[in-house]
This record gives sequence, C-alpha cells and structure tokens, in this order.
Amino acid sequence: MATVITLPLAVAPAAQASPVSDAVAVLLTKKVKGANVTKHLREFQRIADANGGNRAAGSAGYDKSVEYVSSKLRKAGYRVTTTDVEFPTGWAELAPPVLEQVSPNAKTYAPGVDFLTVTSSGSGDVTAEVQVIDAVLPPGPNPNTSTAGCEAADFAGFMPGRIALIQRGTCPYQQKADNAKAAGAAAVVFFNEGQPGRTDSYAFDIGEWRYGFPVVFADFAVGNELAASPGTRLHVKTTTRVDVGRTKNVLAETRTGDPDKVVVVGAHLDSVHEGAGINDNASGTAGVLETALQLRHFPVRHKVRFAFWGAEELGLLGSTQYVQGLSRAEHDRIKLYLNFDMIGSPNFGYFIYDGDNSDAVGAPAGPPGSAQIEKTFERFYQKRGLPFAGTDFSGRSDYGPFIETGIPAGGLFTGGEGIKTPEQAALFGGTAGAPFDPCYHTPCDSIANVNTTALDVNSDAVAAATATYAYDLSGIPPRNAPAAEAASAPRAIPEHAAH
Repeated sequence: MATVITLPLAVAPAAQASPVSDAVAVLLTKKVKGANVTKHLREFQRIADANGGNRAAGSAGYDKSVEYVSSKLRKAGYRVTTTDVEFPTGWAELAPPVLEQVSPNAKTYAPGVDFLTVTSSGSGDVTAEVQVIDAVLPPGPNPNTSTAGCEAADFAGFMPGRIALIQRGTCPYQQKADNAKAAGAAAVVFFNEGQPGRTDSYAFDIGEWRYGFPVVFADFAVGNELAASPGTRLHVKTTTRVDVGRTKNVLAETRTGDPDKVVVVGAHLDSVHEGAGINDNASGTAGVLETALQLRHFPVRHKVRFAFWGAEELGLLGSTQYVQGLSRAEHDRIKLYLNFDMIGSPNFGYFIYDGDNSDAVGAPAGPPGSAQIEKTFERFYQKRGLPFAGTDFSGRSDYGPFIETGIPAGGLFTGGEGIKTPEQAALFGGTAGAPFDPCYHTPCDSIANVNTTALDVNSDAVAAATATYAYDLSGIPPRNAPAAEAASAPRAIPEHAAH
C-alpha cells in the first residue's frame, strides 16, 4: 500500500468530542501499550517464518494469521465471523476470439491484428446489436479527451442485451466495463481513442474476472467503423478460463452497542508474496487487534466491528467484496470506516487521510463526515504536540470501497515507497531523499522494519479514534441515499490502473 503524500503547513482547528468519549479515549489509549502491539508483530513474523516467508492471501501463512487473530478475539469475548473472498489465481485464453459484423454487411476482423481479448475477460458467445457509448468522433486533438463510459449516465438509453462499444480515454477500463455491466451489456468492445500513438489495439489486464461476458479491445479503425454504422449486429466470442482461489476476511463485533449505528475499524491482514509484511500491514493489523482486545472492557454505545481484510494486496478484494455484499440496510447501518495501513514505517511521517480535500491534491473530499474524522485524528496529534500532514484518498487501501459507496472514512499512514522530502524531514525527522519504507513489498519487510515510536503513537491513535466513535457520532452528519449516490461518483485511481 502507498499513497501520494502532501504536506500542509497550516494547523486545522481541533475537532470537539463529548466528555464521555474523551474520557474513554484516554483510558483506552493507556491500555493499548506498544509492547503488546509489538508482541503481535513478533507472532506474525513467526507465522511467516514457519510458512514459506510470507502471509499472502491463499497461503498457509495467511491461514495461520487468520487463526491467530480469530483466536485472540474469541477469547476476548467477541462475536467472530469470516466472509469468503475470491481472487484469481490464473487466466488463460483457450481459443482465438471472434469479432465479426453479421448485418447489414458481413465482415470478419482479424484477432491479434484488428482486436484481441482483454486479459481477465470472461467466456461468451454473443450476437447482438452494437451500441456506441458517448464517443468523441472524430477524436479530440489531445489524448484522454473522451470520457466515454466513465459515468453511469453515459448509458442512459442503453438497451440491455446489446454490445457496448466504448472508446478509450480519461478513466480506467474497469470503470467503463463496470458501468456497462450495470446497464445490462452482453459484451464490451473497447476501441482505442484515435490520436497519434493511440490507434492500435494492445494487450492489458482489466483486473476484474467476474464479468461473465466477452471483453475485447479493437483498434481505432474498427471502433470508428462500427460507431459510424448504427444498427450493426456483431458476433463476439471469447473462450477463456479463470482459476479462482478463496480466502477469508475476519470480522469481530462488540456484544454491546446500538446495532443500527456501526463503526467499522479495519486493516488488511495479508502480505505480499515477497515477504512477511510486518510494516505492510501487520503494523495496522496489530494496532487494530490490540485496540479490540482492550475495548472489550468498555460497554460501548455504538456497535464496533473490527475487520481484518484478506487479499488487499491483490486489489482491495476482501474489503471490496465485503462492501458489495452488504444489503442496503446493512450498508446504511455503517456510520463510518477507519482504516490503518502501514502505521510503523521506519522513516515515518504522521499522515492523516485528507477527508476534506484541504490539500487539493488528487482525489476529491471523502463523503460527508470524512472531514470530521480527519479533524479527530488531528486533535489526537495536537494533544500530544506532534506534527501531522495530509495524505490523499488515492484509492490504494481498503477505505476505497467504503468511500465509493458514500460511507465516510479516515485513517492513518506513515508512508510507503515514496521519498521523504526535505520539508517532511524537517517536520517529522528522519532521512530526506530516502523512502518512508525502504522495504516496501520486499523480503526485508520484517520485524526489523518497524519504527516502534511511530507504532506506539499510532496504535494509541487507533484506540483514541475508535473510542471516540464508539461513544459519540454526533459529529458525523446523517447519510441519505442521494448523498450516498453522489459520493459514489468515480474517484482518483492510480495511473498504473487507469486507461
């Protein structure tokens, strides 16, 4: 996990909390001790050492991590459940694809020349009318002029069962295909945008293996020809195989608290295959776990649900599938989400997710309530006389699925592979010109790769924020369906995942 780091110099005014939540926050932070958090890290290191050196989704190391967390939480009296998480373990194309006009004129396009199958495409054999989606033709003078398919509104008037013809540009292919599926498309034909250097088809992985229909990518000439011929019927066929693995999320819920007001506190439990993942993200896991173990002593006012996500390193799969599986009623009961991903980086900074977009970098503000969560964390650091800075909601951690559906979110981050600037070194200490975490996604992300000061401080911050919202949600504005829909508009996605 990593995000873009920004550095505001102004200090925001402190958020207010109720006397009860303040008092519990003080008591809980005293109980959440850095030494106990570090004990969890040592156990995750031991698990990795005994199981091939990692705790990646689908591995024995991950399964043992699930057992460790679940056992601790059950012994503490929590209701512990798991939810299944699917992830792709392999994809193969079993036969050449087919793309051909059926009527009004017959024409066959050459696979590997005029078009190709998009990696992760499902299998399917579809003959239907093609319908072009909001294309910019002729193409604009600059790349990424077209926003075709980026908004659900682009599919207004789309007839379910047709083949969606969607031009490249602006937003990720997956976002376009998701909107097409929601509109009832039977297949998707992407085509290149049309500017110089953006005319040929090329191979890419769309990153979603569950569409269940053909997804192909054609060159600009093919797309332009089809867009110019309304009513054309196409035959699209792909023959593929997707191998699917399964892992689990772990969820633990307090036995007290209003079940209609749920606070979710989460961290991803899996590592990458390259190493034990002790900073990324046993650090966040351990902080959340120890907070849960100590919160059992308090009769909370609102239900608190601790979540340990699987397959985050494969694309936020655990949290995404969890949110997608919620009913509307279950979704609306969740009042906010707190995320903790890498809270002990060796060359750390104290970064808070920029819920109000006051830094004006990258993604827009989070859903209403996110600004208040940011202020809660600011208040924690201010009380301790510690510096802090904002970090963008870049979509690269498990808050993503929550904010996409209108649930306010916030959390902490101490830096990943990004390079610490001289200004950040002056603010936080450490080494300018070096990564926040030099062992990010490598075998050296071990127990030696954690700054215990940052881990201790941020574990207290996990406890303080959890206690605050376990007792006081008065600062979080009510959420309604229109607000949730507005907040689910497309958000910033890392460049490597985009168009």
